[in-house]
Amino acid sequence: MRYLQPLARPLLIVVSIGLLGIAAGCSKPADKPANAPAGAVGTQSQAGSKLGDLSEFRNIATEVAALVDKNELPGAKARIKDLETSWDSAEAGIKPRAASDWHVVDKAIDRALDALRASSPNQADCKAAMDNLLKAFASMAGNP
Repeated sequence: MRYLQPLARPLLIVVSIGLLGIAAGCSKPADKPANAPAGAVGTQSQAGSKLGDLSEFRNIATEVAALVDKNELPGAKARIKDLETSWDSAEAGIKPRAASDWHVVDKAIDRALDALRASSPNQADCKAAMDNLLKAFASMAGNP
């Protein structure tokens, strides 16, 4: 029993990571409903992105951008942390689908994080970073 314990923990970690990767990687965007109009919100981004459904991340980014527009930079800084953690936790399931596309969005998120976490954040810089992030999401959906 004493020799199994050192092996059990790493094995459980590997199995857990594998299961999380499978669960995240198996998420398939829902098909477009038959009665949905062409270009309905959410359906185009799901169908057009190699990365899958990015709407959860895009919605957070939209909320952050709205806070930046109101010059509520502390609130935007707090909310973008949610984007960072959800994006990072979904990496194993998203990145393998299209690594180069994932890197485009990841770098845009990093730039937005840097702008909002600056020692003296500047609204113009934060707005530019958020605009670029939203453009990155749009380009993944085929809507540059």
